[in-house]
Amino acid sequence: MKRREFITMLGGAAAAWPMVARAQQARTRPLVGWLGGSTRAAAVRNHSAFLQGLREHGYEDGKTVDIVYRWADGDYSQLATLAKELVEINPDVIVSATTANSIALMQTTATVPIVGALVTDPIKLGQAVSYNRPGRNFTGILILIDGLPGKQAELLLQLLPHASTLGVLMNPDSPTHPARLHEIESALHKASIKIIQAAAAKPISLPTAFDTLKRNRVDGIVVLADNMFFSEAEQIVSLLAAAGIPAVHGFREHVERGGLLSYGVAIPQNFRRAAYFVDRILKGTKPGDLPIELPTKLELVINLKTAKALGLTVPPTLLATADEVIE
Repeated sequence: MKRREFITMLGGAAAAWPMVARAQQARTRPLVGWLGGSTRAAAVRNHSAFLQGLREHGYEDGKTVDIVYRWADGDYSQLATLAKELVEINPDVIVSATTANSIALMQTTATVPIVGALVTDPIKLGQAVSYNRPGRNFTGILILIDGLPGKQAELLLQLLPHASTLGVLMNPDSPTHPARLHEIESALHKASIKIIQAAAAKPISLPTAFDTLKRNRVDGIVVLADNMFFSEAEQIVSLLAAAGIPAVHGFREHVERGGLLSYGVAIPQNFRRAAYFVDRILKGTKPGDLPIELPTKLELVINLKTAKALGLTVPPTLLATADEVIE
């Protein structure tokens, strides 16, 4: 199925309905929209966690609630169109997978409630007046806490004690990456580590970005969290392996596919928690009255097989603090 068709189950073979006909039908169940930033396949774990959260609050897709989906496939240029499509359906609430998705939705509607599962800098980006009382049609759960990108870089440097240069893989279309880069620069300022930026806005641009990092002889790479990078985990890990460069990621999925280490939010837990916000909104609470929450869990995942292939020794202290070690 095309990503713009209505589907009732992720990856399922359920029937699709034309937009106008579906919108005009008498609504017998609450309607929840989902704007995914990555591909359907890449989001299976997060989607399953959200459905689990819904069940915990008494909802089941197709029985007590209907869910309609749109997928950006990691392409920011699609977001405005997809957001418009969802808003025109007039759902009771929309679950937004990323900050860029939420920005596109809020530029489209000031009335349809939006729950951000992965929220970044909501006050700075104009999505909320405050964390305790967002005040607009938006609320959700943070994906980043202050200093997280800097901490990721510091963890990588524990494996590279003689490093002098780190690369940062960025998406120039991301509204949050400039601030994330600044956090890394601030964290490493005293260590006199040189930072090399490499930008990729499309999957086809990733090899060129890695060529830039290789030419600058970076000792390691910080791969910033991003829709497209999430969808392109296999390509990124393959490029890293070919270059023989260690990297730290924001997503554990990269490490599961052969990346070295990741440190970041346990993303499925955010999607599971998003169901709580959906429940509150469906029961009448305004999103602007629901405080934006901190993520429920941060996790450190290390791939020892990859460390060995790169000739790296993981300090025992780092292993002891890891939430999971892949051997």
